[in-house]
Amino acid sequence: MTTQTTQTLAEGVECIDTGLYRPQLAASYLIRGGDRLAFVDTGVARALPRLLAAVEQQGLTPEHVEAVIPTHVHLDHAGAAGALMAVCPNARLIVHPKGAQHLIDPSKLTAGATAVYGAAEFERHFGDLTPIPESRVEIAEDEHRIDIGGRVLRFIDTPGHANHHGCLFDERTRGWFTGDTFGIAYPEFCTSAGPWLLAPTTPVAFDPPAWQASLDRLLEAKPLCAYLTHFGRVEDPAALVGQLRGSIDALAEVALREEDQPEAGRLARLKCAVTDTLVAAAQAHGVRMAPDQISEWLVVDRELNAQGLEVWLQRRRKQREAAA
Repeated sequence: MTTQTTQTLAEGVECIDTGLYRPQLAASYLIRGGDRLAFVDTGVARALPRLLAAVEQQGLTPEHVEAVIPTHVHLDHAGAAGALMAVCPNARLIVHPKGAQHLIDPSKLTAGATAVYGAAEFERHFGDLTPIPESRVEIAEDEHRIDIGGRVLRFIDTPGHANHHGCLFDERTRGWFTGDTFGIAYPEFCTSAGPWLLAPTTPVAFDPPAWQASLDRLLEAKPLCAYLTHFGRVEDPAALVGQLRGSIDALAEVALREEDQPEAGRLARLKCAVTDTLVAAAQAHGVRMAPDQISEWLVVDRELNAQGLEVWLQRRRKQREAAA
């Protein structure tokens, strides 16, 4: 991947760098079928000019956009959905049933993200969220089909990272648009061994068994590639999936070691353990950066992963108490 804003990855598949935090961290995908367009993931609200520039580069207009499809409603994937819908009059929002209400009324998304990032950081990086009229929302149940100018995308339910997450299969390229379900593979960590995948255990719905089952479903299609929101196209998912399965298990184990420890200071301990785990995995993959440099590249991920693991432990405690 280069650092240009938009890059063609396959026939009718444009990868748009949404500019969150740094280059090549978060993508939106513009899919073309005939003279019709669809966005899969949108980036944050501040990414809107880049999304519209990509449409213009196709020689088309916002009127040609038929669908806006966030894989899930975390703001690095869906933050611009409302603003994009507002300028694409013929588009419908296609979204997992558990995520729809949060884009119709994004007040809870705003509150949740502000709690995670802080008000100043939220305003700086994410921008205002635009509500989407319910009349323009189409619910995507498992195995939903979406026709974009004769190009059919198949939506499947893929919980694990989030309980409102779906992935889309493009038969034309035999590739999955995976949001966060196939993990993170930043280009900076690619080595002679190929991409390095890590699991994002972001709050609030980390579910290791469900995630492993979702990976099984992705592989059933025998995909040739995956289009990751973080970041770009990776080849031969079957050859890479072992890395991601191992990352899910390793991060779950980090959390489980804390399960019987005092809650006081837990988040700080989790941050240290997550950092150590990710740095060790990167080094084992052949990443030649110094440990501090690896840690700095992953500053957002290690923070969010630790928060998500703490929420998972809290949820497990509540489930044990309810069962007692």
